[in-house]
Amino acid sequence: MARLPNYLRTNRKRLALSQEEVAFLLGTHGGAKVCRHEQFTREPGLVTALAYEVILQKPASELFAGLYQQVQREVAVRAKILAHRVDHEKPNRQTTIRRQTLISITSKSLD
Repeated sequence: MARLPNYLRTNRKRLALSQEEVAFLLGTHGGAKVCRHEQFTREPGLVTALAYEVILQKPASELFAGLYQQVQREVAVRAKILAHRVDHEKPNRQTTIRRQTLISITSKSLD
C-alpha cells in the first residue's frame, strides 16, 4: 500500500497541538516550517525528525512512513546488487555474515 510521505499533521491533530506549538517545541518561531513539513514541500533534517518523534510520540519511521518506504526500497535494491557481488567472493565467515545481512535488508523491503 502506498503511504503518504509523512503523517505529521494527523499525529499533531491527534495530540491537539497547533502548528505554532509544535514549532515552539521544535525550537523555531511560527508554524511555517511545520506547515511546509506537513504539506510535503520540505523534508526535515535528522534532528528535526527526531524532535518530531519526541513531540508526536511515534517512531520517525511511522511519522515519515512514505519516505521510509521509499528509502527502504532504494536500499534493498542496492543490497541485492551488493549481495550478488558477495556471491562471487571466496566463501568465508565474513562473506557469509555480509551475505546474510544483505539478504535480511532485501527481505525486509518486501514486508
